[in-house]
Amino acid sequence: LGENLDFLRRLKRDYPQKVLIASIMGRNEEEWKTLASLMEEAGADIIECNFSCPNMTKDGLGSDVGTDPNLVESYTAAARSGTALPILAKMTPNITSMEPAARAAVRGGADGMAAINTIKSVMNVSLENFTSEPDVCGKSAEGGYSGKAVKPIALRFIRDLMSDPELKNVPVSGMGGIETWRDAAEFIALGCSTVQITTAVMEYGYRIIRDLKSGLEEYLSSSGLLGIDALVGRALPGIVDTGELDRDTICYPAFDRSLCVGCGRCYLSCMDGGHQALIMKDDRKPSLIREKCVGCHLCVNVCPMKSISPGPRVSKK
Repeated sequence: LGENLDFLRRLKRDYPQKVLIASIMGRNEEEWKTLASLMEEAGADIIECNFSCPNMTKDGLGSDVGTDPNLVESYTAAARSGTALPILAKMTPNITSMEPAARAAVRGGADGMAAINTIKSVMNVSLENFTSEPDVCGKSAEGGYSGKAVKPIALRFIRDLMSDPELKNVPVSGMGGIETWRDAAEFIALGCSTVQITTAVMEYGYRIIRDLKSGLEEYLSSSGLLGIDALVGRALPGIVDTGELDRDTICYPAFDRSLCVGCGRCYLSCMDGGHQALIMKDDRKPSLIREKCVGCHLCVNVCPMKSISPGPRVSKK
């Protein structure tokens, strides 16, 4: 703890114009209060209450807290009693619905959410010594999975939070699989006012932040958007519950035969995993049987040459 406090003081001293967020995690209410107070004294501008770390040595800590709204509320309130700084509640994805815990955090005094943390996982199984990575003297454990593979899961939880009527005015700091400016823009378009990046920085270094900033600036300029605020939440109206989707129209696949190399992947996938709506002729170019096609776009997704795209939406009748 002392070392971390020294780091915070040095960061604030060396970069006084930068926003400094201190992430804390306690084991009881007194620790949450004390840690929040110490972080404020060390120069933090925002406190992040980590209710979601999956790499804990005991039950009832870390991500276990984030699954219990009562604990989330009481620990948030404890942290609030120790500081006047803004508080972010960092939520766990190891849960069916994030909204109850998020609402509890707001009741406890949180000013915003941070989501998502890592996903509990077993990385692999060695078929030589029959344990997983990391191998610690022949044993392993569940741990947190991060990186670009978790982005779709993160976006789903962000959308859930931003669509909840009780949370619609609560700021969200988004994270989970952000590597490029496009990734960051997607989180912002779903309502995040800030984003966080860790795994990509660990892999590629801090220089990627310059790329993210320049990419976002170019996108905003080319799109005619006057700043980040104009992008925040723009995608929310376009993502609805499944029952609201149009079931009376269909997009048949469109084929660009100049790009097709005749690999047959679309045919194979449609034959074995789809609706047998493609045939291959002697020229190895796919042809569509429209009456069998349901518009699933499996062929679009498997084509390595991007020679298949969704066609215009037409009536099924």
